[in-house]
Amino acid sequence: MELQVKIKMNEKLFLKDPESSPLGKKIIREGIALINKMGFEQFTFRKLAEKIGSTEAAIYKYFENKQRLLIYIVTWYWTLTEYSIILSTASITRADKKLATIIDHLCRPAETQIAGVDYDRLALYHIVISESNKIYLNKEVNSNNKNQMFKPYKDLCGRIAGILSEANPKFKYPRSLASTLLEMSHTQYFFMQHLPSLTDFGKEKSIDHLREYLKHIIFSSLHLKIPLK
Repeated sequence: MELQVKIKMNEKLFLKDPESSPLGKKIIREGIALINKMGFEQFTFRKLAEKIGSTEAAIYKYFENKQRLLIYIVTWYWTLTEYSIILSTASITRADKKLATIIDHLCRPAETQIAGVDYDRLALYHIVISESNKIYLNKEVNSNNKNQMFKPYKDLCGRIAGILSEANPKFKYPRSLASTLLEMSHTQYFFMQHLPSLTDFGKEKSIDHLREYLKHIIFSSLHLKIPLK
């Protein structure tokens, strides 16, 4: 399924819009590949410059530092995830089935493609799972939050919270449960792959089991039955 959208990013994330030039797009595309391959700690602009055949100075014209680049990449993914959820639930009338669809969506790399954008969606998914908490678990979180850098994540949580409230208007903690769902879908997948003793599905490494677990948690919290497909 192809979705044609224009993702508008927070201008405070960059010095020059990377979508405005071929070099900028290459910085994002190859930055995604390198961060996914070596991890954020080992990633540097020098390594990225070597990869794209450019200079560190050229990259610094787009991003102040690698932390800003990571926030850009992760919030781009969150924005796209919200668009994809909107699309996948648009024709569903029942709130419980919307929730089941959202959980299905969170447990796999999104299949929706954006026309004209060739970023590696699977690599993005793995970066979000392994690296996304680094964008707010730091000393700059308050100033970055003041600059609205986490708005895409808040918007995504807010959309899911709205559907949770629609499914059970009496439930008192929709935003907490929405953010818990997003974080669990990431951490439990990470544990399943790397720290299997912290999950009940690490041995088989089954996405289906992870999906079943998340549905059990969410629908039990709402005192609802899991809808049949």
